[in-house]
Amino acid sequence: MTRTPLRRFLDYAVLGVLAFVFVLPALYLVIGSFKPSDQVLDGLTGFLPTHLTLDNYSAVLSSFDSDATGYFWRFMGVSVLLATVVVLGGLIVNSMAAYGLTRLKWRGRGTVFTLVLLLMLVPFEAVAVPLFYMFNGQRNTIYIQALPFIANAFSVYQFATFFRAVPPSIEEAARIDGAGPWRTFFAVVVPMSKPVFASVAILTFLIQWGSFLWPVLMVSDPSVRPLPLQMSVFQGQMPVDWGQVLAFGVLLVLPVLVVFAFFQRWFVQGVAGSAVKG
Repeated sequence: MTRTPLRRFLDYAVLGVLAFVFVLPALYLVIGSFKPSDQVLDGLTGFLPTHLTLDNYSAVLSSFDSDATGYFWRFMGVSVLLATVVVLGGLIVNSMAAYGLTRLKWRGRGTVFTLVLLLMLVPFEAVAVPLFYMFNGQRNTIYIQALPFIANAFSVYQFATFFRAVPPSIEEAARIDGAGPWRTFFAVVVPMSKPVFASVAILTFLIQWGSFLWPVLMVSDPSVRPLPLQMSVFQGQMPVDWGQVLAFGVLLVLPVLVVFAFFQRWFVQGVAGSAVKG
């Protein structure tokens, strides 16, 4: 039914209010990062500052204490390395697992796929303590922060949903031309699956970039500390400099925005395609 102008106005008004409510914390984060520290906690009355400064950013990027300079870039490097390993490793492992569960015929694949789906119901907090005791001897290492997150049940499910929509005739044509399962997957299926690869990459990156519980359990050495954990340490230093804390938060969020902007087109295609298939 055609909406009346009044109904359309009310719809946009409600959506505008909701958008403002969700965007307000992000605006406060960005604006507060440019305010002098003594004005950050002024609340909404001081939302628009009278004086903007880059001192907070220069302080965060230069040092965290009087004896250590450039620490931010070390923590950034650790987070980038962890996210790269988890994302790339997850794309390979989870896509291959999904392809084997959906396109290859072998006994018991339905049972295995059901078990994978059941793993989606298990929160990481439920297995964090057992994992801690299993890998306690490998604490303060890069690989132990990435290893538990490469294989992911939800990523397998996303890949499986997409692969099931790929026409089998394409793979049959590849087999007729002499391609085996490996060549069919990497030369035929993967190039057709850019949207789902982008969707999984963005979601995996978001989860890994904001990972906090596992580093808290496994990391005590500052040299392998990721950004979210370092931010909590930085915020705990007294006295708390809220301007620098907000500047740290902006720098923590920027890589996520860059990754989403880069993969946005494929991500939207993957989400829209999954919705239509569902």
